[in-house]
This record gives sequence, C-alpha cells and structure tokens, in this order.
Amino acid sequence: MSVAQKVLDTARGEVGYQEGFSGGHWDNSQKYSPAVPGLEWSDEQPWCSTFVSWVFQEAGASDIAPVTASCYEGVSWFEDRGRFSEYPAVGAVVYFGSGGGTHVGIVTSYTDDTIYTVEGNTNDSGSAEGDGVYRKARPRKSSYVYGYGYPAYPEGIVTADPEWKGRDGVVFFGREASEDDIPAGGSRPSTPSGTNRQVVIDGLSYGPGAKGDHITALGRMLVAAGCSTYKEGPGPVWTSADTESMRKYQTKIGDGGTDADGIPGTLQLARLKRDFGRAA
Repeated sequence: MSVAQKVLDTARGEVGYQEGFSGGHWDNSQKYSPAVPGLEWSDEQPWCSTFVSWVFQEAGASDIAPVTASCYEGVSWFEDRGRFSEYPAVGAVVYFGSGGGTHVGIVTSYTDDTIYTVEGNTNDSGSAEGDGVYRKARPRKSSYVYGYGYPAYPEGIVTADPEWKGRDGVVFFGREASEDDIPAGGSRPSTPSGTNRQVVIDGLSYGPGAKGDHITALGRMLVAAGCSTYKEGPGPVWTSADTESMRKYQTKIGDGGTDADGIPGTLQLARLKRDFGRAA
C-alpha cells in the first residue's frame, strides 16, 4: 500500500470521532494531542492541525508533514520546502482562511469545482464550533481555501498544479483525481479513474457520453438529495456536473474509493430511487 493511501485510510478511519462534552458544550478535549510527542500541551485547544499531525504519525509518515498544532506553522513548513501550491493534490494538506491560519484538513480527492476532505475539529452544521472528525465537500475556488501543502510521498503525488507537471514523481490531473490515481509500484496511470467510464444498469447507460431522459431523472433525484453541483439543468446529456453531483451523493451516503468516482453503482442508484424517486 502506498504511503498516501495509508494517510487517507487513517484519516477516514477517524470519521465520526467526537471531542469531549462538558458543561453543556464541546470542550476540545480529544485523544490526538496526548498521542503526538511534543503536542501534549495542546489538549483542550483547537485541534484541527494536531489531528493532521496525528494522521501522518499513525501512517508512519510524520517526516513528510509538519508536527504542529498551528495552521500558520504548517503553511510555513511547506513553503520553506517549496511544497506549497494554490492547486489541490490527492493527499495534500489544505489550509483555510487568512494566511491559511484558520483551519486545515486532508484532501482525499478533487474535481474541477470541489475538494473532498477529512477534517478534525469541524462539524456538519456550518457553525464555527467544531466537535469532531468529518468528511467535507468544499468549493475548490472558494476564497476560504488558502492553499495546499504537498507531502513528499515516496510514490509521488497526484496534483492539479500545471507548474508541477513533468516533475519527477508527479502525476498531473488538472480537472479531477482521487486516490485511485495514486501511483503504486512505479505505475503511472494515464487518465483519471472513472472519468470516461460508463455503466449499464437496467438497460440504461450512465456516465460520460450517456444520453436520455433517465439522465435528467437522475439529476433531479440528486438535486432532491441535496447533492447538486449543477449551474444549469440537469438535462438529458451526461456532463461533469452529473459526475460531481453523483460523487457528492456517494460521499454523503458514506461510500469512498472506487465507490465514490461519480459513476452510479447498482445499489447506489436503487437507494437514490427509493429515497428520492418522486423528484424524477
């Protein structure tokens, strides 16, 4: 297994963990600070950066990412090594807010419009008070996204940064990439996984190139599920918005990896129809 894969698996394995609750509110006490040498003092402090440090430690990769409770220090650590970018990468450490000092997470995949992450000390309600570890889908072009630190993964890194294209150990996927594109055993994929894949379910095609009223119906169900990335439509011709909306739905129901590539599976489609078929 690649180091990047270990990092992503470790991060996802913590989804659902919540910090302590006392006196009627979340109190920032958590298991990560005491487990990271040098960061024991940070218990009961904001812990998003400590969580990232813990993930890399547990994956056996603490030498390729900063060990710090400070988002600002994390940004500086990557900048000092010439490994900071405004473009996402699979397994990158993404920093948010002014100067990157507000919040931090780990990128699991990205599309042209969205970054998918695992983040500690956050929530799914949109409030400022974090309470646990969550999967998040964030607008890639949001001003809240400050930039990305690129760990020096020994197998290489998959990035959208055109200035990194052609560098040794770099795979360039400008529009979308996921952990399926991480190099393994020296192999370098030539096209993003899932991007050009079609499936046939109950005699109907889904995926790039697919057309028909059933594609419009799928889009309407995704809108009803709260997973729309459509700027217009949906319509009868499969577009990247269908892929991104489907990926958002797959992530929402807890699927990941090849099961969250934006192309519906039989069980996923059946669940979508069961819960939101009236919208079609």
